[in-house]
Amino acid sequence: MSAKLTPATLAWLRLCAQWILPSTSASPAPGPADVVRWLTALQGQDFPGALWSIGLRAPGTTRADVEGAFNRGEIVRSWPLRGTLHVTAAEDLGWILGLTAGRMVSGAASRHRQLGITTADVGQVRDVAVALLEPSADAGELAAESAEGGDVRASGSSTAGCGRATRDELFAAFEAAGQPVKGQRGIHLLWLLCQGGTLVQGPINAVAGNGNTQFFVRAEEWIKNPRVLAREQALAELALRYFRSHGPATVKDFQWWSKLPLKDIRTGMEHVMDQLESIECHGDTYWLAPETAGLLAGAAPGARSVVLLPGFDEYLLGYTDRSAALAPHHAPLTVPGGNGMFKATVVAGGRVAGTWRKAQGSAEKQREVAGVVLPDLFGELTPNQTKVLERSAKAYAKFLAR
Repeated sequence: MSAKLTPATLAWLRLCAQWILPSTSASPAPGPADVVRWLTALQGQDFPGALWSIGLRAPGTTRADVEGAFNRGEIVRSWPLRGTLHVTAAEDLGWILGLTAGRMVSGAASRHRQLGITTADVGQVRDVAVALLEPSADAGELAAESAEGGDVRASGSSTAGCGRATRDELFAAFEAAGQPVKGQRGIHLLWLLCQGGTLVQGPINAVAGNGNTQFFVRAEEWIKNPRVLAREQALAELALRYFRSHGPATVKDFQWWSKLPLKDIRTGMEHVMDQLESIECHGDTYWLAPETAGLLAGAAPGARSVVLLPGFDEYLLGYTDRSAALAPHHAPLTVPGGNGMFKATVVAGGRVAGTWRKAQGSAEKQREVAGVVLPDLFGELTPNQTKVLERSAKAYAKFLAR
């Protein structure tokens, strides 16, 4: 396709490609696992935010529906990209780590030397974790209860013998084996076990942390049908799925998102260019799915949209160049201090128009929209946009309802 477009249209197409706005690629209505599979990997360091990232793309689902997808083993959370927590479809995690884990572990080698982590240490904690997660005879019954949405333990009891463990339980086992966990050493040991495919974060811990934490489980036990791809096939798969779900995007965007070396990027792109369309914006080439490019033939309803995104949503974090959605003078308001901590955003017409949060105190609660959202807008919305904001807030409230 030989086409040029404006940044505003670029932003609208991304909203559609990411299933934030309705599009043909999201028909029929997707469920939580469909959303995660489509995006391939979505930011997961803020777990409640990640749940809403999934829920807003699957209209009509609740938080309990998304939690159910975790509890059934359909989706999992680990560190497959950029050393950062992401949610993936369970079957995709292994082949993505096969592309990325080696570089991430090598890149963290100096930090691990500072923490005194050796290859032998990793082997020891792997054995400790596997032993701790060895399921007892009644583990099948407990796992079935979890899959149905139940909790596997009473408050304060141990998960030993259930095939799952909390981070604190794993840390206690490491300490008992002579492996210190203080000073970030423990979390780096867990990270290495996840990079090596031993552990993954699976079912929701409904007791601790208001349901905002997960149990660690053995990946080979929890992930029932992992996909196995040859390296070139995996490179092509990752490239195709990124541009289909995130496009319009540049090769530079994909390289930042995946952190793959340029040689691998080129290999992947060579295999999938004929399955994508290209367009130009300000002299740069953007790649996207043919279905997304086809939307250019119709009207662009994104100008009337107002959506509430969590702080680390792929709509902003999925690209190295975020200027189509985020004005430079609004960046400090969205990422205060440039410290990588993204606030939840109000996105109007594809552009970040403000931030939002839950109210603190009775005075703020009086200004909440739909009883759940306190917006902090950069400017005024139109009357129609204000109505749409109210509908979006009500959708979020419905998502949270149990």
